[in-house]
Amino acid sequence: MSTTRRNTARSLDYPEVGATRRGPLPAGYQHLHHTARIGTGRAAFEAAGSAVTTWRMHRASGAELRTSAERAEPGVRLEVSVGIGPLRIAAPCEVIWSVYDNDRTGFGYGTLTGHPELGEESFTVDLRDDGSVWFTVLAFSRPAVWYSRLGGPLVPVLQHWYARRLGKTLRRIAAG
Repeated sequence: MSTTRRNTARSLDYPEVGATRRGPLPAGYQHLHHTARIGTGRAAFEAAGSAVTTWRMHRASGAELRTSAERAEPGVRLEVSVGIGPLRIAAPCEVIWSVYDNDRTGFGYGTLTGHPELGEESFTVDLRDDGSVWFTVLAFSRPAVWYSRLGGPLVPVLQHWYARRLGKTLRRIAAG
């Protein structure tokens, strides 16, 4: 079963809503595509899918997360923050699509006003025909505030680092 939220463009701050689900990623943004093998078998797939859609992966990777729901579903609002004290950066988002299928689980969220970037990011777990389990982060973004513009080329480096960190965290969770 998969769902997509409709009529979300008013609450989101970018026009290409849903592009991480249907593709292609829009021009004019930095693109991120990170895929990592995280395990093998149905049990690993289910553990990883649950960790992604219940926010456990983000929390276990060191992010603070406040959300209006325990599970990713269209319309759920969340705020992911990283850093410490006055250097904490908050990133408000809204889940715009989710998928809970037999061989694919995950969601995509879009940025809301106040997020340091404009764009969308998705987190999916796939169980392939050979039994391998893969985690994918797909995103497009561009700076929305002065400090992300100031960060310039460092921002994509940090985004790739965080995607790799999520994959490593998910691999540990899937291994039990």
